[in-house]
Amino acid sequence: MNEWSTACPDWERRIVAQESLIPFEPLFPDEARAALEVFGALRMVDATGSPLMCETVRAWVNEFVAAIFGAYDAEAGRRLINEFLLLISKKNGKSTIAAGIMLTALILNWRPSGEFIILAPTKEVADNAYKPIRDMIAADEELKALFQVQDHLRTVTHRELMATLKVVAADSDTVSGKKAIGVFVDELHEFGKQAKAANMLLEATGGLTSRPEGFVIYATTQSEDPPAGVFREKLLYARKVRDGVVVDKTFLPVMYEFPAAMLEAGEHRKLENAYVTNPNWGLSVDAAYIEKKHKQAVEAGEEDFRRFLAKHLNVEIGLALRSDRWAGADFWERQAIPVFSLEELIERSEVIDAGCDGGGLDDLLGFAVVGRCATTRRWLVWGHAWAHPVVLERRKEVAARLLDFAKAGHLTLVKEVGEDVAAVAALVAQLEASGKFDRIGVDPSGLGGILDAMLAADVPEEKIVGISQGWKMTGAIKTAERKLAEGVIVHGGQPMMAWCISNARIEPRGNAVIITKQASGTAKIDPLMAMLNAVSLMALNPEANSGSITQGYVEL
Repeated sequence: MNEWSTACPDWERRIVAQESLIPFEPLFPDEARAALEVFGALRMVDATGSPLMCETVRAWVNEFVAAIFGAYDAEAGRRLINEFLLLISKKNGKSTIAAGIMLTALILNWRPSGEFIILAPTKEVADNAYKPIRDMIAADEELKALFQVQDHLRTVTHRELMATLKVVAADSDTVSGKKAIGVFVDELHEFGKQAKAANMLLEATGGLTSRPEGFVIYATTQSEDPPAGVFREKLLYARKVRDGVVVDKTFLPVMYEFPAAMLEAGEHRKLENAYVTNPNWGLSVDAAYIEKKHKQAVEAGEEDFRRFLAKHLNVEIGLALRSDRWAGADFWERQAIPVFSLEELIERSEVIDAGCDGGGLDDLLGFAVVGRCATTRRWLVWGHAWAHPVVLERRKEVAARLLDFAKAGHLTLVKEVGEDVAAVAALVAQLEASGKFDRIGVDPSGLGGILDAMLAADVPEEKIVGISQGWKMTGAIKTAERKLAEGVIVHGGQPMMAWCISNARIEPRGNAVIITKQASGTAKIDPLMAMLNAVSLMALNPEANSGSITQGYVEL
């Protein structure tokens, strides 16, 4: 057997040319052929005429099946590639492929009482995965004799080996204690929204440690929201392996997504390019239906169109834009530049303002810095947040995302009450020491503890300013919108700030607009409000201190 690599560095050319995204031939061709014979003899009952899989699936499906089963070294009893990720647009037959692969694995299994699992995020998704398995068995007399089917348990049992294939809904069934040989995780993006999903998947796949022939397959479409949790982790890792940045010969990513150049040029928005992320275009993906959905989404507006792009064209959502969004959100992504640190912002700025907001135990304490660049006079924005671990319990719906931000260094989980305001005070003291600091704006209702901490850090009291909230923030809101649209505000593309921007909801109040936490529900916006507090001060055009202007830096 020759050496192999799971990297596919020329994937961008391949995907546009509709070529294979698997960069190697099956490691063990005989194993691959045997699996394809079994897989191909299964019937796709829900397709017209109930054809055999070998009669209807396209080449990419057979290549994926061959890669999975062709990685098994029968002599050693070990699968050399044991982790797979399939990222593909909606309606490309993912559930049917999952059913066929897992039923094939159960048929080829030799281990008595072996366990195979399809893990779905909800009961509905579990049913979608189970029904094709049930129907494949019912359509074949030999399989009906070989397997016992228990619909109420969503379980298929091999009558001779007593090996089982079970479809498990993660929201109702337990996966602890499983010793699965093969695991198929369906709709991984949904698990990314669950704070405890990482532990759940660890339990489900734990059997692989004592099952060297085992495998785990993650299959998913893109999420309608920015990727989070275990989905984000797997997605980023898979891209690194595919691009050759990380060498992992045991992990095979097969990812139908647009090349970066097409995304930057807006080519992904053109219907004629839909085939790029839909390898079943014209088969299970009905072109007329997608054309109709595309037209409807365009007419409905950017929010609906982004949702269409995520599901049907597999485009990652960087910023979830909703109909009642803050107008500045439309320009936020465009204004991202290569990430810069707070220290770099201080160096490049002639004058600096800051803002702070939030800080409840089940809330974030948001902090933002706005510096006016000495050479371009653009406004440089940097943000950070702090949270008490209790927020992870009380706000489970956003816990996975907050943990992502903490790992990335954009959010700090504090252990003791008061650590957050002390950290803010230390940063403000750092700004003051630079000689470029103007003032910090805070919500007057939460001034007490922050004021005490900053005074203890020797921040001059006159530089701590209460910023009126509610409708009186209209000026700052409009200023930030305009500065973003004009290209004056730039930022480092921090995912945490983008998330907060996308969470913001506006409410019109006469001639004013307000952004309130109540309107934004449980989603967090504190770092955005901190930024608006800082914008309120920078909009007053503070003068730079004499001698504080830094010369000679590359433009941001």
